[in-house]
Amino acid sequence: MKRAVAAAAVLALAVTGCGGKQQTDQAAPGGTQSCETAEGRITIATGNSGGVYYVLGGGLAQLVSNNTKLRATAAETGASVQNIQQLVAGNYDVAFSLADTAADAVNGKGSFAGKPQKIQALSRIYPNSTQVLVRTDSGINSVADMKGKRISTGSPKSGTEVIANRLLQAAGLKPDADVQAQRLDLAKTADGMKAGTLDGLVWSGGLPTAQITDITTSLKDKVKFLDITPLLPALKQVNPVYDQAVIPKAAYGQPADVPTVVVPNLLLVREDFPAGNACAITKLIFDKQAELAKVHPAAKEISRQLATQTDPVPLHPGAKQALG
Repeated sequence: MKRAVAAAAVLALAVTGCGGKQQTDQAAPGGTQSCETAEGRITIATGNSGGVYYVLGGGLAQLVSNNTKLRATAAETGASVQNIQQLVAGNYDVAFSLADTAADAVNGKGSFAGKPQKIQALSRIYPNSTQVLVRTDSGINSVADMKGKRISTGSPKSGTEVIANRLLQAAGLKPDADVQAQRLDLAKTADGMKAGTLDGLVWSGGLPTAQITDITTSLKDKVKFLDITPLLPALKQVNPVYDQAVIPKAAYGQPADVPTVVVPNLLLVREDFPAGNACAITKLIFDKQAELAKVHPAAKEISRQLATQTDPVPLHPGAKQALG
């Protein structure tokens, strides 16, 4: 029921158009920057319709629209890589992204090789759990066992695809040659797992993710999560942002907690995003965190103490003001 309500809220807000026009910053009396928005419209790039970005993005858009002079809308996207590309192109004003993908963007690496992107962060938000789920009859007990198997590696240009490929490489496999990689969004991935046309999947998302719940509820003991933490040292050599945590057994009704790899999420804007808007939206996230948590429980993990930890992505000056 919670998913249905959240999805309805998001669908009411979802758009496929370009970024809205924004007003220029207004200075507060005394020359300091105002922590208020001007009138205008903004769009928020989220992710797959079954993922947490999509649900929380809709919730955030509603908060912004209800509490500021801005009218905000949320759009379904392929997620992190695509979000950053289209954010920089001016198609969106705010974007969700995995921190490792955002680091690649500012450093001109990975999907952004040789082309550093001029982006900044409003805040570090909740962490994404890397969820590797396989059919129990697939013979897969580790990532290395995925050789020759049909594996969903996520939507093209998504943060999930970045992590999936890095996991495969860390296990000694070539993503484009050693596995039958299926670049599917989460809805098609769930359909494939239930139909038996996929042997496994990699998904990077908050807990719980509705489509993963659908798979585990439908297939029960026909699927299992893999412990991928033996690959963490190799992943840390690629990017130190990766860390270890667990998928609690209660998240998907599993018999035990599953160790996994997590990576923080960031909320991103362009360098020219108005400081007043940045300050007001960042402040709103923490002032109304309880309301976001009603949209999706992953918002409970947003921490003010960790909010400024966005390196190497610089924190937007307006966000610094809000978090100072």
